[in-house]
Amino acid sequence: MRRDYRVPQRRSVLFKAPGLVIGAVVFGAAGGWTASDMLASWSASGGAGQSCKIKGNISIETGERIFHVPGQRYYAQTKISRQYGERWFCSEAEAWAAGWRKSNV
Repeated sequence: MRRDYRVPQRRSVLFKAPGLVIGAVVFGAAGGWTASDMLASWSASGGAGQSCKIKGNISIETGERIFHVPGQRYYAQTKISRQYGERWFCSEAEAWAAGWRKSNV
């Protein structure tokens, strides 16, 4: 009697829902999203098993792109409105690379 002790492989989202992935890429590209934006959005929703907790906010007064990290003074009050171009980041390096600056407070 032979037992098979192979560990089941996790299937990529590409195999689970290829139409969803293709639609997201096409819709995202048409909306001006970058690959980084789409990955951050997917990660923030739990798609990659990690959470993106850095809030990318755009100043109403100046239009400046500012990011807030947990523990900063205005982090809890900061709301992300995607319709205005605001977004989540998974790391400070990602926020800096996208051209955002860190909040001073």
